[in-house]
Amino acid sequence: MKKLCQEIENLRAKLDVLRRHSLKETPTRTIVVDPLLEALGWDVRDPDEVQMEHPTVDGKSVDYALKINGKPVLLVEAKALDDPLNDVKAITQVVGYAANEGIVWCILTNGMRWQVYRSVEKCPAPEKLMFEVLLDEKRSEGVSVEQLAQSMWRFSREEMAKETLDRLGEQTFTDGKVRKALDSIMRDPPKVFLKLVRSATQDNTLSPRAVKDSLARVWGVGISGKRHEPTTVAPETRTPKQRELISADAAKKKSVEPRKPKQTYTESFHTLGKPREVLEMYQAIDRLCLSLSPGMIEKRFRRWYIGYSGPKRLFCSVHLQQGGLLIWLKMKYGHIENPPSFARDVVNIGHFGPGDVEFRISELSQIEQASALIRKSYENAAV
Repeated sequence: MKKLCQEIENLRAKLDVLRRHSLKETPTRTIVVDPLLEALGWDVRDPDEVQMEHPTVDGKSVDYALKINGKPVLLVEAKALDDPLNDVKAITQVVGYAANEGIVWCILTNGMRWQVYRSVEKCPAPEKLMFEVLLDEKRSEGVSVEQLAQSMWRFSREEMAKETLDRLGEQTFTDGKVRKALDSIMRDPPKVFLKLVRSATQDNTLSPRAVKDSLARVWGVGISGKRHEPTTVAPETRTPKQRELISADAAKKKSVEPRKPKQTYTESFHTLGKPREVLEMYQAIDRLCLSLSPGMIEKRFRRWYIGYSGPKRLFCSVHLQQGGLLIWLKMKYGHIENPPSFARDVVNIGHFGPGDVEFRISELSQIEQASALIRKSYENAAV
């Protein structure tokens, strides 16, 4: 992995020069993609290991087919250095190529941004995005080169041979499906489920309504923070009195300087288009925060973060990025014993959310370390 770290640092150092040359696809592959694949242990000069211009069923080709024991395990399609990689057609195409050949993994990259897709999932191609790695220093500020290399190493030749990415992908997507199913159940639990829960409590005096309300509190369903659209009355069903009031209100508004409507934000504003791994990390943090005091945690959606407040004040705020999470806690960095490598003191550094301690979470494995400090932040805020 040391070689990969060096290669990332080299590319970052000359990125401005490369961008001035507006590299097209071929030079991007030669100057940026090939060296990174080599650093990941893939021999791009060995056609038995890396097949260039891998043919597809429609007579076209994918830039790279990475092989283990002669069998393709990962397709890589490279674009120009400045390509934003947001073309749905391009995403669908490379994901479709992989799915048609039974290849689980495929990557779309411009050299500095690596989007990793799990092709076998039953959902639209963009939603098959497992995770992203952003090597551009401006897009991954605060993330160490070692952290970036660790994320990329998951599709190294060594780890692909161990099927590490397969296990991680199956776990992440399965957890997402199960979590979604549980959310549906908790929002409208069937009678048989309510009876099962009551039976497990060994308290037959609990009513189905009490169990249902408790599930909503414990699971976090119905927590404040989600805005509801106002109810409107269709014009054809309005009474004469309603028409009179509406006309009077309209005339009043005309005489007042119109105000710019206040922007409202929702959870989907923050989660839309994020990789599946990032969503699972967010869900884990979300569930933790809401569970600290079931029914008492207020969840607020702001432009740059999602905030969690206890009985007295905010204790945690989360910002979802393409490559991970930024989390800010209301505590002093100096009060943390043996702070994790992904934590830093931002008391004198500009940041989006309230708090003096910042976490940059790039993998699910880091959640456990973060959890203890989030609990501590909640306890501090409750005093």
